[in-house]
Amino acid sequence: MKISQLAKTTNVVSKTIRYYEDIGLLPEAYRNDNGYREYSASDIERLVFIRRCRELQIPLEQIKTLIAVQVDQKSSCQEVDALIDQQLDKVRKTIAELTLLEQTLHALATSCPNDKVGDCQILKNLQQE
Repeated sequence: MKISQLAKTTNVVSKTIRYYEDIGLLPEAYRNDNGYREYSASDIERLVFIRRCRELQIPLEQIKTLIAVQVDQKSSCQEVDALIDQQLDKVRKTIAELTLLEQTLHALATSCPNDKVGDCQILKNLQQE
């Protein structure tokens, strides 16, 4: 399978596929006689795995770790569990920060009954510490 087919099959753009090869997330593709990259079913599986991890906003370095631990099928899931727990903590922190941001913006949006910039309570509130 050529890179364009792999991109279409996995919903990952060709440029990103090449980047993942460059940084070692994907093994270097086999090159046929004309120099085109050729990909296998295992490359599809790996790329879908990477894409799903990225959708969960798992950093590339942690994805490398998740790929590496899959080599020993009998090893403990402890490292995988820890990485996912870390990611969950980050998401929860982001949600808390976004909730606070939403509350602040809502308070600003509802703070100004005036029609003129000179009397705008939103702008006045933004100037205060």
